[in-house]
Amino acid sequence: MKLSTLHDSAMLQRIEMALREDIGTGDITTQCTVPTDLQGQGVFTSKANGVLSGMEVAATVFQLVDADLRIDATYSDGMPVLRGSDIAVVRGKVASMLTAERVALNFLQRMSGIATSTASFVKLVEGTDVHILDTRKTVPGLRVFDKLAVHHGRGSNHRFGLDDMVLIKDNHIAAAGGLTAAVELVTSRLSPDNRMNVEVEVTDLNLVIEALSCQGVDIIMLDNFSIDEMATAVKLIRSRRPDIRIEASGNVGEQSVRAIAETGVHMISVGALTHSVRALDISFNIRADEV
Repeated sequence: MKLSTLHDSAMLQRIEMALREDIGTGDITTQCTVPTDLQGQGVFTSKANGVLSGMEVAATVFQLVDADLRIDATYSDGMPVLRGSDIAVVRGKVASMLTAERVALNFLQRMSGIATSTASFVKLVEGTDVHILDTRKTVPGLRVFDKLAVHHGRGSNHRFGLDDMVLIKDNHIAAAGGLTAAVELVTSRLSPDNRMNVEVEVTDLNLVIEALSCQGVDIIMLDNFSIDEMATAVKLIRSRRPDIRIEASGNVGEQSVRAIAETGVHMISVGALTHSVRALDISFNIRADEV
């Protein structure tokens, strides 16, 4: 297995940085206790039900430490795993496996936790045609991994960065002197040759009405609306501007996401997917009978 995504270069740089951070000048404990030529196998085992993500990343970690390590995965990224399932087997030098183990697990457990949470939200809105989105609330430096994990959980990626699209939020509105002024500044300054989506965050129905009067708005984000307010806003937007897509945002949880989806929004962004990650419990053990 090897890393093969749209973000290979950025990911490889971050994996290498993680290995340098962890190994430093050398794995002293392993160097002292494990013969350099000792061969064996290590097994990844899921200790909880979930959705796997980060297997390709973990495989890359091992191969960067020792290109002779062989990784045979039973499950691939995006697949559901059950508690007790052996996910993958690594074969080769035991010392190399032990040096790579923690970094591989850190990526695999975090990413699988994100994928598992995302899959749960996606399941809760089944039948509504609503997309579950991630946000930019990611650990600095780990965004490409976090967003890949959301994809493995069948969620959708929002912005990867500030250069992806325009998202006019409350502070932009305040700085520009109002919502209409902010939209007009954006549309006047964007190059016609570099057309990108323009999204506006609104916090009440008055701002919804104002956003509907602006030319160049593609998406309206309803931020922290009650369910009743959201349903009213959705009906208003669909009746006046059916071309505009609608996103819901703000303190979305598993208890509220279905009701939000049923208001008729197109997308629901969930910051908790990446800012409040509960890692999936996965172990890595050297099998003594194979050593």
